[in-house]
Amino acid sequence: MKFKTTVLPNQNPTPALSIHSLLSNGCKINSSKPPILLCFSTKAIIKPSLSTTQPKNKTHIITSSSTYNQYSQEPLTTTGQDPKKIGNYSVKFQTLGGCKLGISRYPNFDYNAQGGSGTATGTKNAATDEIAVSFDLQTLYIPPLMSATTRFLGLPLPPFLKIEIVPQLFQGVINEQTGQVDLEFKSKFLFSVGNIYRAPPLFVATVLTSEESRGAMKAGTGERLDGVGKCRLVGVATVDPIDDVLMNSFLGLPTECLADLNANISISSTSS
Repeated sequence: MKFKTTVLPNQNPTPALSIHSLLSNGCKINSSKPPILLCFSTKAIIKPSLSTTQPKNKTHIITSSSTYNQYSQEPLTTTGQDPKKIGNYSVKFQTLGGCKLGISRYPNFDYNAQGGSGTATGTKNAATDEIAVSFDLQTLYIPPLMSATTRFLGLPLPPFLKIEIVPQLFQGVINEQTGQVDLEFKSKFLFSVGNIYRAPPLFVATVLTSEESRGAMKAGTGERLDGVGKCRLVGVATVDPIDDVLMNSFLGLPTECLADLNANISISSTSS
């Protein structure tokens, strides 16, 4: 910035600054007394490193937002695998007999889910030793509740009554070392009585866990993976009302339901 000076008789030389020149150079005058001239640069300021020497291949990144400027001295990485994630895995899920399903205040159904299955791919996190898995819905099948698979109070379900389970999401984490399993499960339950009656879908979302799941009405305790891959997964979910007065009244919606699945999970490495 250049200043024009004017020398008055018997006075020291004083810079003569116009308001226009001050503002155009990014300066402002503090209203406090005596006046204080504050100047700022409109150009970006790069925070210097604390070190006097920098590696030639070091890349500095400056990021900014509307609320703050953040300076990073970490090198920019554009390629390479996350070092925390190691190996790829193939996971197979199978449902077995000895399962239970419960809804509202009714006693639980005895449910034979033998024959259900699904496959997933997974990646292990080295820091937590957990395998993150996501099941392919095209391969995931859970047997319906019907007279051949389900008993209520010791008796088979009435003929033509059928409850189909249509998975919408099945993913989560499995820890091979501790045996703990936590899988987010979302599904539609479709109630029908032959061709006479079909209710709107009931939507259920829960976490099937090898630990404990507890709600206000329902509760269950799972079992962790053993040496051969067997486990018990439980999950309590809230079931919201649907657009069907008959089902809402019969099931007392909104209410809770319990899934108690006896299952087998096998894990194999696919890394080369």
